[in-house]
Amino acid sequence: MSQPMDIPEIVKERQQHLVSLRRDLHQIPETAFQEHETSKYVARFLAEAGLAVDAQVAGTGVVGLLDSDRPGPCLMIRADMDALPVEEQTGLSFASRNPGCMHACGHDSHMAMALTTAAILSELREHLRGSVKFVFQPAEEGPGGAAPMIQAGVMDNPRVDHVVGFHVWPALPKGVIGIKSGVLMAAMDRFDLTVKGAGGHGGMPHLCVDALEVGAQVVGALQRLVSRQINPLHPAVVTVGRFEAGSAFNVIAEEANLSGTIRTMDREVRAAWPERLERIIAGVCGSMGAEYDLSFKPGYPPMANAESMTSLARECVLEAWGADAVAEPEPTMGSEDMAFFLEKAPGCMLMLGCGEPGCVSLHNPRFDFDEEVLGRGVEIYCRLAAKLLGQTAG
Repeated sequence: MSQPMDIPEIVKERQQHLVSLRRDLHQIPETAFQEHETSKYVARFLAEAGLAVDAQVAGTGVVGLLDSDRPGPCLMIRADMDALPVEEQTGLSFASRNPGCMHACGHDSHMAMALTTAAILSELREHLRGSVKFVFQPAEEGPGGAAPMIQAGVMDNPRVDHVVGFHVWPALPKGVIGIKSGVLMAAMDRFDLTVKGAGGHGGMPHLCVDALEVGAQVVGALQRLVSRQINPLHPAVVTVGRFEAGSAFNVIAEEANLSGTIRTMDREVRAAWPERLERIIAGVCGSMGAEYDLSFKPGYPPMANAESMTSLARECVLEAWGADAVAEPEPTMGSEDMAFFLEKAPGCMLMLGCGEPGCVSLHNPRFDFDEEVLGRGVEIYCRLAAKLLGQTAG
C-alpha cells in the first residue's frame, strides 16, 4: 500500500457505508448453518468489490479471495456470520426482522468490518503483493463452523500464512483495542448425562432409586472436581446448565437428564476431562444403585494468539492512536472457534472496545453500541495488510 498515513482518510470516507452494512446485516440475523440470506448478501458484496467468491463452503460459509497477481504471503481475515436465538429488545429502527433471532454478539459488526476492508483493499490491490482471503464462517455460537471450513480447504489454495479477526468487546472502553498474546479464551466441551434409577411412590423411597437425588449428588461432586482435583493455578469451570427430572410432586423420578459445559485454558487439563467425568459419575451412580449414560462432546480448543501477530497489531495501534488506544484484556472462560484457524496458522483475535455507560453485555437482547468504533477495526485490518503485504514489506 502506498503509505499507511493514507489509510485513516480512506476509512473515514467509508464510515457511513460501513455503518449501513452493519445495519443491513443486523436486520437479517440467522442462526447456525441457516445463514442463507446473510451468505447471499456477503457473496454479492464481495463479487461486486472484485473478489473471487466461493459460496456454500461447509454449508453457508463464504470465502472471498483478493489476489494481487504478485507473489507474496496470504493474510486471512475472518468474520463470523451467525446470530443468536434471542428476541431483540433494542427498539432500534434497524432491529431484527426475524422474530426470535438477533445479532446479540456483534457478528453483524464483524462482517461489516471485513466487507469494508475487502472493498478498500480491492481498490488498492496494485499496492499489494500476495493475497487476502476473507473468510465468513457460519455457526460460531455452536456447533462450530471453523472446523468444517478448514476441512473444506479454506486454509489452502493459497495457503494461509497469517490470520486475524476482531470481536466487539463491551468489557473494554470504546475505541480501545484489546491485544494479548497467548491463550485469551478457554476451551469449551459439552457433556450430556442420563441417570437411570427406579421410579415409584413418593412415600416409599426405600423401594426406589431416586434418579433426581442421584443427579443432584452428581452435580455437587462435579463442583468438587474443580475445587479439589484441578490445580488452582489452572482455571477451570464445570457448569451443569440443564437438569430435568420428575413428572409429579408425589412420584420418585425414574430418570434424570443433565447437560453441561466444561472449560479450561490448559490443554492437559482438557485432555483429562472425559476420564475424570466418567470416574466421578460412575462412583456416585454406583454407590446409589443407579445406572447412567454419559456422552462427552469435544468442542473448541483454547484460543491462543501468536506473539508475532499480536506484536504487529500492537505496532499498528500505537502508530495510529498511541498508547492510550491499546490494552491487554483479561483472559475469559468464554470460547471461540477462531481457535481452530489459529491452530493452523499464526494469528490473533483482537478485541474492539465498545464499552461505555449504558452498553449492556454480549448476548443480551438489548445489546447495541456506538458504531463509530467500527472504523478503528477496519483501519487496523488495513494497516496489518499494509505491513504484511505492502510492496515495501520485508
